[in-house]
Amino acid sequence: METTRRTPLYEAHRKLNAKLVPFAGFSMPVQYESALAEHHATRTAAGLFDVSHMGEVFFEGPGALGALQRLVTNDLAACADGQAQYSCMLRPTGGMIDDLVIYRFSPTKLLVCVNASNRAKDFEWMKTEGTTSGCAVTDRGDEYAQIAVQGPKAAGILQRLTKVALSGIRTYWFGEGEVAGVSCIVARTGYTGEDGFELFCAPSGAEKVWNALLDSGRGEGLTPTGLGARDSLRLESAYRLYGNDMDETTTPLEAGLGWIVKLEKGDFIGRAVLVEQKARGLPRRLVGLKLTEKGIPRHEYAVLQDGKKVGHVTSGTLSPTTHEAIALAYVPPQLAKIDAPLAVEIRGKPVQAVVVKTPFYSRKS
Repeated sequence: METTRRTPLYEAHRKLNAKLVPFAGFSMPVQYESALAEHHATRTAAGLFDVSHMGEVFFEGPGALGALQRLVTNDLAACADGQAQYSCMLRPTGGMIDDLVIYRFSPTKLLVCVNASNRAKDFEWMKTEGTTSGCAVTDRGDEYAQIAVQGPKAAGILQRLTKVALSGIRTYWFGEGEVAGVSCIVARTGYTGEDGFELFCAPSGAEKVWNALLDSGRGEGLTPTGLGARDSLRLESAYRLYGNDMDETTTPLEAGLGWIVKLEKGDFIGRAVLVEQKARGLPRRLVGLKLTEKGIPRHEYAVLQDGKKVGHVTSGTLSPTTHEAIALAYVPPQLAKIDAPLAVEIRGKPVQAVVVKTPFYSRKS
């Protein structure tokens, strides 16, 4: 029987009376008091997240950049030192092994942050396909805790704890320095649709950073936030979730991630399949849906046209921000048009829906 692992913040979660559940092999907080309240706190003030279950893989050596370029779809040559880049990694079939965030320190040192559920699989693939005479690939996931502070007040809350000039770190860039006296990688990245930061630090310093952030944000509405709110926040922003919205049967083009596929950069694993698919046309596309009748769409619910199944929901919820029932779903390309009328089968009955533009929520609007 597999043992559920604990993050370095496990005891901190217990002190806060978090409801802990197994997730990706770890015991993780799904909520503290209320997932709905945690969602709203992140949108209006700040949410504090333990994301230490994520994995960290380093590519180091003179061949590091070239090795990773061959493994991922985006173009790391266009990524500057100190910049982060969203990308994905494919099988030769074009199916997605994982979506990733890559932090480029230099051409000879890059950090790949991988999804928690894919840590072992991703590392084995990277080690097999990425290790060369000029590149070492090492799994250092157990050497890092990761804490995210997200929301409109996140920067002010964090700035009180660090001498790192946060205003100088643009979105999807990062720096290094101390936070509450603990050495950290400070990245302006996140998974909520809000401005915010992700902090990588040694496990031994994680609880000190966590508690310092709680103290700094206590008067500004900062709230410890669990997996429940994290999922509704990312879905409102139409951020994909690996295992729900994409997997090894899905190409990034089908998943609406063509913007992170740079065919012109040269060869990479899976490129030939994407070139062929782009020329031939996509068999399906991931779209946003909004129900126009009462109901809540859920993962794997059937999408209907004229009573016939034409696709399926990958993620769905009742949006806490817009109060609308929203979903991501795969449908044939001819139905992937804004305002196209469809239906979602809920408890055996068709509930009317319409294709809408994503994201469902944007802080800019």
